[in-house]
Amino acid sequence: MLSFDKGIRALTVAFLLISVLSCGPKKIAPQAVPGKAGKEITRMGFTIQAGAFSSPANAAKLTESLRKKKIDAYYFVYKAGLYKVRFGNFPTGQEARKRAEELLQSGVIEEFYIVNPDQYPINIKEGGADSVRRELVRTARSFIGVPYLWGGNTQDGLDCSGFTMAVYRLNGLNLPRSSREQFEAGRFVGRGELREGDLVFFSTAGKVSHVGVYIGDDQFIHAPGRGRTISTGSFRSGYFQRNYAGGRVYF
Repeated sequence: MLSFDKGIRALTVAFLLISVLSCGPKKIAPQAVPGKAGKEITRMGFTIQAGAFSSPANAAKLTESLRKKKIDAYYFVYKAGLYKVRFGNFPTGQEARKRAEELLQSGVIEEFYIVNPDQYPINIKEGGADSVRRELVRTARSFIGVPYLWGGNTQDGLDCSGFTMAVYRLNGLNLPRSSREQFEAGRFVGRGELREGDLVFFSTAGKVSHVGVYIGDDQFIHAPGRGRTISTGSFRSGYFQRNYAGGRVYF
């Protein structure tokens, strides 16, 4: 027969074990493993650029019409007050032009421009990786204040991974579409080693659910949620501190 002390200890161990098991993995952020590399992302090939809109809603409308045709399109700020759409990733300029002509003839687009891979910052040797990082941040900043309407419907709100995908593809890196795929690509980078242009991820219920572009000084640019515009967030916020899942670098 167990002594009173031994019985108490046994009950305590059992209680702790049950408590641990009842928490489950849902409360554990999916921290990346230091030194572990994910799927390598490729560089963008030839891309089609179309449209010239004064309203992001109209750019989003064209984006949605292309997506309905299974074309992974995204829109961006071409310059202040002007939005354009890019889509496709072709190995040759000839293939890109052929596809653009088809869409032109079918009335999906009204004009187009073929973007040569040599124009992407990632392929411009001057300045190296630091120059690419500056361009990623510059591109991200250009979206601040923009309602990133994935699907062209204000009820759809903002799309965080669509935003980061656009930032990276505009600079020549073929970043995947979803935040989960983005988190599984590239290489882990520790919180104290984050550099401008890296992506930072956050999780809820044990799953990666949010992503932003790190810009330094514990800050990042992201699409924060439905009905809000792209803005700057901070690790100093309790929410982002609690739900940080890790950082990734892709070049």
